[in-house]
Amino acid sequence: MGAQDYRRNRQIRVPEVRLIDEHGEQVGVVSTRDAQRRAEEAGLDLVEVSPTARPPVCKILDFGKFKYEARKREQKTGTKKTSSQLKELRVRPAIDKHDLSYRLDQGRKFLAAGHKVQVVCVFKGRQMRHPEHGYNVMKDVEAQLGDVAKVESQAKLMGRRMTMLLSPLSQKPGARPGGEAPPVAAKPAPAPKPASEAKPAPEVQPTAEAQPARAAKSQEA
Repeated sequence: MGAQDYRRNRQIRVPEVRLIDEHGEQVGVVSTRDAQRRAEEAGLDLVEVSPTARPPVCKILDFGKFKYEARKREQKTGTKKTSSQLKELRVRPAIDKHDLSYRLDQGRKFLAAGHKVQVVCVFKGRQMRHPEHGYNVMKDVEAQLGDVAKVESQAKLMGRRMTMLLSPLSQKPGARPGGEAPPVAAKPAPAPKPASEAKPAPEVQPTAEAQPARAAKSQEA
């Protein structure tokens, strides 16, 4: 019940109420007019906090503050997560590959969102003579969605309906739907150094044996 749904002051039309005063003290059963008068004298509101009680329970309080605190409680207790639902996936014993692929895409989206999927195969007319066709379709669905779902209830034939229940697998952090690991970025190869930064080749010094020969040539000249 939201704060706006509480009756207060002149909206309370029952002849008697069980009153709680502004200090939280139980006053007891009093006439509604007397309770309203007490609220007015205190500069507060008379609020019907328990309308189903006999007589209804009313409290003298600041209704503006009461609304604010009620809103905070609603926000605190409100759940942000989407509750899991049961989705239905319909197939046929003689379904073609294109239609089955479309149904599998739907089922994959349901499972990725955290919903359970009930696969339903409906038999018509002479199809009841060959239930194995339905089982084959169910096996195909199980195999195609095996990377994102597990079989919670195996395929069962009841009348003209065959059903199988799938529940989503828990995804590991960082995993993609379908079981694929996230791509790893390749490290870039180091850029080649410019020619200006290349180290010069070391200068080759003449050996001790080559020095006398060079001196002899200079004397002959």
